[in-house]
Amino acid sequence: MPVMADRMVELITAAFPGAGSTPVFVDGTLGAGGHTELILRADPRVRVIGIDRDSNALDIARDRLSEFGDRITFHQARFDEIGEVLTDAGVDLVDAVLFDLGVSSMQLDRPDRGFAYAVDAPLDMRMNSSETTTAADILNTYSHGDLARILSEYGEERFAGKIASAIVRERDREPFTTSARLVELLYAAIPAATRRTGGHPAKRTFQALRIEVNHELDALRRALPAALSVLRVGGRVAVMSYQSLEDRIVKREFVTRTTSTSPLGLPVELPDSAPDFRLITRGAERANDQEQAENPRSAPVRVRVIERVDEKDRA
Repeated sequence: MPVMADRMVELITAAFPGAGSTPVFVDGTLGAGGHTELILRADPRVRVIGIDRDSNALDIARDRLSEFGDRITFHQARFDEIGEVLTDAGVDLVDAVLFDLGVSSMQLDRPDRGFAYAVDAPLDMRMNSSETTTAADILNTYSHGDLARILSEYGEERFAGKIASAIVRERDREPFTTSARLVELLYAAIPAATRRTGGHPAKRTFQALRIEVNHELDALRRALPAALSVLRVGGRVAVMSYQSLEDRIVKREFVTRTTSTSPLGLPVELPDSAPDFRLITRGAERANDQEQAENPRSAPVRVRVIERVDEKDRA
């Protein structure tokens, strides 16, 4: 079952127009198609444009959603290429967009993809296998400074410099190819007291490598304005984030879009200074305790939703 399934269906379908119209929903991170399947079943009118950079995910989604026929089209692209995808699909404006960020359960469950640190696998981590740079390439070629930077910025790793030094020392002896050797290095580099309280010692490093391999945060920064620019009035963008770096980017963009540009302290709003969007969620919504207990992968999710209220700015 997709994370926060019922709530996401509620938040998205509330943006669909009334009877007689064909709602258009963009799943910008289609994955195996779990959320999209629920949307298609919830409203028999809806047309779905499914986007994913992972060709394996698209194959799985095509099979899963085959019963819906031409109500859904499939597009291999990054989610920040939403504008180009819509142009190719002959669509100008949409009613809802969903971004379910991070690595999918399907990718975590495929050991050969190298996303999971619990099993020994090639250090790949590419969401699109046609791209060239793998996690192994980063470990074996980046300078000490660049390794430390991505571990600190993208993994929020306290021991980034120490880990980078260990990586450089070990790769001189033998290049990194699989995850088990990296995990062993991380156990040795991170102090025992931190290992006892800070979660799995490989979690932050693997997150940092995955973000760097797939340029995830840069793509998110481009995807949000691109998605907001194609919304109809009343349309919504919903984002599911699983780590703080993503959520901060989403929060910053949404706050900017929902804040008046009138100078503070004025008794009335200046012309054309009212925001074009409003927040639907108060802060970030989370999975309830029952879902977190039944599906541990739902525990870190943060959901934010924004709605267009005015046409005037589509920059």
